[in-house]
Amino acid sequence: MSEPLASFGYELGLLKRVRRSGWWHAGVRDPESVGEHSLRAAQLAALIAVEEGAAPERAAFLALWHDTQETRTGDLPLTAGDYLRKPEPREITADQTAALPPRSRDLVREAVDEYETRESAEAWCAKDADKLEMLLQALEYRDIGVRPVGEWIESAQKGLKTETARKIAEAALTLSPLAWRGR
Repeated sequence: MSEPLASFGYELGLLKRVRRSGWWHAGVRDPESVGEHSLRAAQLAALIAVEEGAAPERAAFLALWHDTQETRTGDLPLTAGDYLRKPEPREITADQTAALPPRSRDLVREAVDEYETRESAEAWCAKDADKLEMLLQALEYRDIGVRPVGEWIESAQKGLKTETARKIAEAALTLSPLAWRGR
């Protein structure tokens, strides 16, 4: 029982090394990792959820698992979509968790399924957090001189569904990424 959990723990560690590859197209030499992206997405999901009247713990939990499949596929940029079949996250998660004890296996599979089906307010908050995190990252990259990030900003804004996430995005567009230092 412990060996499959330890093995999965090692697999999840790969998320600290898998880079968000779409940023290479914009000229970012060392983009953030999937793990770094997922951490801020989970934190944002909790904040969005609490403002939307949803369960922040659940939204954050869903966001933690939303990209774990990328240990098996890497982060596929949007441009790969014309050439590759988009992997079904639930299929990958089923393979990843096949050896886990039933409670752990079910926990992860249910979280990924809820995120993918977006049948709960928490799943929508987690999805918005994923988009909002990308928008914030694009603005941070732009602030340090990476210019061709407009499509990431536009795509993120268009994808936001909750009022809270849309308002955060609007505010972020008017602030310096270092605005928090003056508070």
